Amino acid sequence: METIQFKTNIKCSGCIAKVTPVLNETAGTDNWQVDIDNPAKILTVSANGLTEEVIKTAVEKAGFKAEKID
Repeated sequence: METIQFKTNIKCSGCIAKVTPVLNETAGTDNWQVDIDNPAKILTVSANGLTEEVIKTAVEKAGFKAEKID
């Protein structure tokens, strides 16, 4: 399974609630998490066949930004 990490502006549980339906549909339930305790608000996605652009578009659809961490 491939893991991709992004720096986001998802900063609270309310933000997570907003992005959950979109990320569950895109990456699958239990295949992603956001570390809101980390200053960079790291989104980690573990799924096969997903590209950086697909995830970034899904996050933006929910009203947030995501920047891939190399």
